[in-house]
Amino acid sequence: MKLTVDGQSVDADARPGQCLRTFLREQQRFAVKKGCDAGDCGACSVLLDGAPVHSCVVPAHRAENREVTTAAGLGSPDRLHPVQQQFVDAAGFQCGFCTPGMVVTASALDSAQRADLPRALKGNLCRCTGYRSVRDAVGGVCTTESDSAGESFGRSIPAPAATRVVCGAEPYTLDLAVDGLTHIQILGSPHPHARITRLDTSAAERLPGVHAVLTHRDSPDVAFSTARHEFRTDDPDDTYVFDTILRFRGQRVAAVVADSVDIARRALQLIEAEYEVLEPVFDPDLARRPGAPLLHGDKGAESRIADPARNLVAEVHGETGDLAAGLAAARGTGAVVEGTWQTQRVQHTHLETHSAIGWLDSDGRLTLRSSTQVPFLVRDELAHLFSLDRAQVRVFTARVGGGFGAKQEMLVEDLVALAVLRTGRPVQYEFTRSDQFTIAPCRHPMRVSVKVGADGDGTLTALAVDVLSDAGAYGNHSVGVMFHGCSESVALYRSPNKRVDAQAVYTNNLPSGAFRGYGLGQIIFAVESALDQLAAELGIDPFELRRRNVVVPGDDFVDFEVEHGDLTYGSYGLDQCLDLAEAALRRGNDALPPDGPQWRVGEGMAASMIATIPPRGHFADVSCTLVEGGRYELRVGTAEFGNGTTTVHAQLAASALGTTADRITVIQSDTDVAGHDTGAFGSAGTVVAGKAVHLAGTRLREQLFEVARRVAGAAEDSDCALTPDAVVVAGRIVELDKLVPEGPLRAEGHHDGTPRSVVFNVHAFRVAVDTVTGEVRILQSIQAADAGTVLNPQQCRGQVEGGVAQAIGSALYEEMLLDGAGTVLNPQLRNYHIPQLVDVPDTEVYFADTYDELGPHGAKSMSESPYNPVAPALANAIADATGARLRRVPMTPAAVWRAASPPVSTY
Repeated sequence: MKLTVDGQSVDADARPGQCLRTFLREQQRFAVKKGCDAGDCGACSVLLDGAPVHSCVVPAHRAENREVTTAAGLGSPDRLHPVQQQFVDAAGFQCGFCTPGMVVTASALDSAQRADLPRALKGNLCRCTGYRSVRDAVGGVCTTESDSAGESFGRSIPAPAATRVVCGAEPYTLDLAVDGLTHIQILGSPHPHARITRLDTSAAERLPGVHAVLTHRDSPDVAFSTARHEFRTDDPDDTYVFDTILRFRGQRVAAVVADSVDIARRALQLIEAEYEVLEPVFDPDLARRPGAPLLHGDKGAESRIADPARNLVAEVHGETGDLAAGLAAARGTGAVVEGTWQTQRVQHTHLETHSAIGWLDSDGRLTLRSSTQVPFLVRDELAHLFSLDRAQVRVFTARVGGGFGAKQEMLVEDLVALAVLRTGRPVQYEFTRSDQFTIAPCRHPMRVSVKVGADGDGTLTALAVDVLSDAGAYGNHSVGVMFHGCSESVALYRSPNKRVDAQAVYTNNLPSGAFRGYGLGQIIFAVESALDQLAAELGIDPFELRRRNVVVPGDDFVDFEVEHGDLTYGSYGLDQCLDLAEAALRRGNDALPPDGPQWRVGEGMAASMIATIPPRGHFADVSCTLVEGGRYELRVGTAEFGNGTTTVHAQLAASALGTTADRITVIQSDTDVAGHDTGAFGSAGTVVAGKAVHLAGTRLREQLFEVARRVAGAAEDSDCALTPDAVVVAGRIVELDKLVPEGPLRAEGHHDGTPRSVVFNVHAFRVAVDTVTGEVRILQSIQAADAGTVLNPQQCRGQVEGGVAQAIGSALYEEMLLDGAGTVLNPQLRNYHIPQLVDVPDTEVYFADTYDELGPHGAKSMSESPYNPVAPALANAIADATGARLRRVPMTPAAVWRAASPPVSTY
């Protein structure tokens, strides 16, 4: 068929039933993305004869003799469409995976549609931004600014890739054409717990176009964890590439490697598999009891599972002081609150699904291009898994389309590596959107019981938490999530008596993994809700109760023991955050509650603390080199997935080198071209790799001064200054290009992630609750954040807004529903409600005025932390409005209605 794509004639045949999205990508039109292939997210939006459509649900043949325009056809990086320029000017994206589709849709809006964006953009989802910057972009609001030589940090400059992102020219993981590419499809377990007794793949192997069928017979006999940390021994080795024991529905049974996805799917139907069904267990409370079916009872001490005979991945029990005495004292003079709170499974829902392409390079080395947050850790584990030297493995990323912790897992790379090594061919494996819901790890659901007591003055005398975490079928991040979740949530408050009891338990549910906040969000929901209830019983304002009990510099950090590690107060802004949030709440805004007597208005707040860096070391090695044209090459291992570290790294280097960020070329996230980097997780991109970047830039500046003095024949102690093009030595100008031949002029920077500081966030809401329907409307949303020196204000504001939006979703409506037998009931975006533009109010963001002595230029991390206080602040506001305290999220209208409505007599 013939059609026009981005102004060019295309003559190509579409396969029967093929959708327009896959057809366009086969023509190497990579501005068209795949987010769902169900018409739910809009990442694939194109203009068809000028009208926006979701190309994943448009049959390709309908484009015959018509004009298709992708984001690449609207404009190019050096000649942007006006709407594309608006998205650059407003910093209207973070990971940017949704942006080409968003821009395409926005370009076709008329004035009436622009005035009603919630309706006009309802088909375009963004998981990163919280939509305020999208509103600004479509409205033509400019929130970025120009750079200034030597003073780049602290300015809201656009991301280096901004012009490429908005026109679809910035490549993501699968945005490349590979000759001879083969594809993987998976046969998943139909049972939540079973043993493979027979597996016949011969018919599948004979199907033309099939190159291999991989099973447990091909799997390395090496146990590992899909979780990735600097030290692989931090996580339990309980996983194999393929296993004969299947522990959750959908787990890999076999993998077909074929010339196309369609052939691979046909081959799956030819595999004959028989199973011995084993007894499953789905409730973590039942799973830890004597006599429960054991998921990993065959594992030994080398697996580092706490107790396989009790299904315990990890546990901790510890006490400081005397909890019973503290509770007794509170009952005598003040009040005690006890309760249990429940959090649900949440999907990360990054719009780029997990994916990787692998091949053997010209030297026979295993090479993977992956959508990972941790390329160096993936490389190291692949080398371990397949008994390869690390030099034989290269892992790198393009731009990554969102992560939120999910891509701190090795979920596709092991299978791609096995297929490449087995077949010698290039191999691609891409999760579907349903795969993300059914076989990718989710946030840990937890049951959290809290006991908290205070005397009559509101001074805490006792604080205890008891946590039961559902790890699912594999341990993954469960150890770290449990310990981290029980740490800063409890350590935020002073109390002479504390106790923590926590267990992470195996079940035959799908695995749980790393998620934004890393366990803190779940436990903070319970602790902050209990404290709000305590404040109400004591008649003390919730802000004031926190002021009387939060830690201050000089206090130890104490959870179930006194922290004697490297955690310290690099700066302290919690007092400012409490004041800023309370003042904004008292000022109010122009939002009025709906009319009607059924609407009740309430206010609520919550506080949180998080360490700026994960414990036990987080490493970054970077280099900075002078190249021709007054430019610099910065090599750093950190991946960019919407965290904004690339922008900040360029700003830090530019500030040290007296130039502007556009003269810094960042080469990143490639194990072949950059020094080691633990990875972009734990909000460490700014405070670890950023610190190393700042050090490398500072060292290079001193090298430039030294060489310039020599070239100028000046004294060793001559004053020097850097400009974008030269070094000024004692009044004489020495051009940078004259220094390049004196090189190589290159400096390195290293940071080991210690010591670590803490950041604070306070969130406040004013809500209206309809007691007849249970609807919750957010009238005012406020977050005050202690981010230290804010290196890029608009970008940091966007991190806060995105974290708040994601937290609002998980607080009010997001939930993965299971049937009680391990089956996910809503494995599609349309049945799993992530926030749309209509759902998210603009959040007022206020930054405390602090300077952290540990961070680069006084900066702290600010990616995970905004998420953590949102759910309890909402619960507290709903309780204030209705008098009903919800103890489970999501707080859906039905749940709110049940809690807020009096019981109806039935006699």
